[in-house]
Amino acid sequence: MSSVRPWRDIERRKSRQIMVGSVPVGGDAPITVQTMTNTLTSDAKATIEQIRRCEDAGADLIRVSCPDVESTAAFREIAREARVPLIADIHFHYKRALEAADAGAACLRINPGNIGSSDRVAEVVRAAKANGCAIRIGVNAGSLERHLLEKYGEPCPEALVESAMDHIKLLQDHDFHEYKVAVKASDVFLAVAAYQGLADAVDCPLHLGITEAGGLIGGTVKSSIGMGMLLWSGIGDTLRVSLSAEPEEEVRVGFEMLKALGLRTRGVRVVSCPSCARQGFDVIRTVEALEERLQHIKTPLSLSVLGCVVNGPGEARETDIGLTGGGNGKHMVYLSGVTDHTVQSEAMLDHIVSLVEAKAAEIEAANEAQAAVAAE
Repeated sequence: MSSVRPWRDIERRKSRQIMVGSVPVGGDAPITVQTMTNTLTSDAKATIEQIRRCEDAGADLIRVSCPDVESTAAFREIAREARVPLIADIHFHYKRALEAADAGAACLRINPGNIGSSDRVAEVVRAAKANGCAIRIGVNAGSLERHLLEKYGEPCPEALVESAMDHIKLLQDHDFHEYKVAVKASDVFLAVAAYQGLADAVDCPLHLGITEAGGLIGGTVKSSIGMGMLLWSGIGDTLRVSLSAEPEEEVRVGFEMLKALGLRTRGVRVVSCPSCARQGFDVIRTVEALEERLQHIKTPLSLSVLGCVVNGPGEARETDIGLTGGGNGKHMVYLSGVTDHTVQSEAMLDHIVSLVEAKAAEIEAANEAQAAVAAE
């Protein structure tokens, strides 16, 4: 059956599926969004509080660094309190991987090549199998093996792919296949080319990321360009937006990226104008306030907020709820694309929030009724 809008279609790369705890990754599963805590893992209380904020923002998976024995000791309590599967971030010390697997990690993030001998890799694989852990191989342009740098002269797509293939072989030699792979770089061109090469070479799920991308604005731009190119071409099964910002912001940016491409729908998708002298209300401040007050909405729906009638009615026709600025502090509200009523400036913010909440409840009720009928 042909698509109504073929220019919107994204054909995802065919990958095999693995499980990270209760969350499927790869295959036809939704692209998952993850982040990483930045609290001291040994401080279980602070880490759990940060995890809770990330969960509320919609994180599907959360990575927690385990650099020392105090961290893996606290990991057991953290994993017990978390509502989403946790990934233990391990570097160099293979015993931390063994401890994290026993403590409830759903996935171990390792480079098999930097945790020691084949015997140590075998121990980690045994622990992963015994505890039902997946493994994420994390190749990074900033920490490539010396022999690859000598071979290629610098980090390049071929070097990242070769490193990933070497690590994959280490796991496969021990008959372990529940893995996903990342080939990250802070250089957008390098990361994209490496992922494209790896996507052609393997069938495992790929974890996307532009590493060390920068602050909230700069990092969002770099990540959106790099990961957006890959996602648009169908590459990617899970992602993390690496920002020098609070981890819940990484989650929000990740979902916005997927929403823009029609790959995930969660929460309110806001269509808004940059504002100009024609605006009938302060668009920028209104949108900022609405985005803040509507963060609790998880139901997918759309809201247009435009300052005047130039593009306002046209955008409102395409969204669930629309607001278009008018004169004398009197603005038009659209419901399901149709003009419905007006609202005064002073009541506008509370009114739009209540309309969105009511629409979300209506959609959820319809979904529940449909599910009940299907179950009969």
